[in-house]
This record gives sequence, structure tokens and C-alpha cells, in this order.
Amino acid sequence: MLGFLGTVTGMILSFYQMATAENVTPSLLAGGIYQALLTTAFGLVVGIFAYIGYNVLVANVEKVVFKMERTWTCCKNQVIN
Repeated sequence: MLGFLGTVTGMILSFYQMATAENVTPSLLAGGIYQALLTTAFGLVVGIFAYIGYNVLVANVEKVVFKMERTWTCCKNQVIN
């Protein structure tokens, strides 16, 4: 969400500068566009690392659940036999 917020504020800044300027030049818009692209890239980097971390966490939880189920099955079989 941080990347998306930066994108929106960067574009708002670009359009505001375009609306208030008498003579619109590319360098006038470059600051807002730069801000939008930079925060979008930062948001993507954070999102990708969060996704990888989530997948690692889910894999570890599944391993623990599998071990718990296996232990329960062994204990149940010993009590029944």
C-alpha cells in the first residue's frame, strides 16, 4: 500500500504542477513522476520480500502440523493396541 500511496501522491504532484504552471516542460513533471516510480518500485520490493517470507512461514507451519499429526497417529495406535 505504501508504493501505491507514493504513486498516487507523485501523480497528484505532477498534475498540480502542470495545472499551476504557465509553461509546462518535461523537467517540471519529472519530479512527481520520479516520486511515483520510486515509491512504486519500493512497494514492489517490500511486497516481494513479504510474499517470500509468507511462503517460508506457511511451509514451516505445514511441517509442524505434519509432525503433530504423525505423533498423534502413533500415540493413538499405541493406546488402541
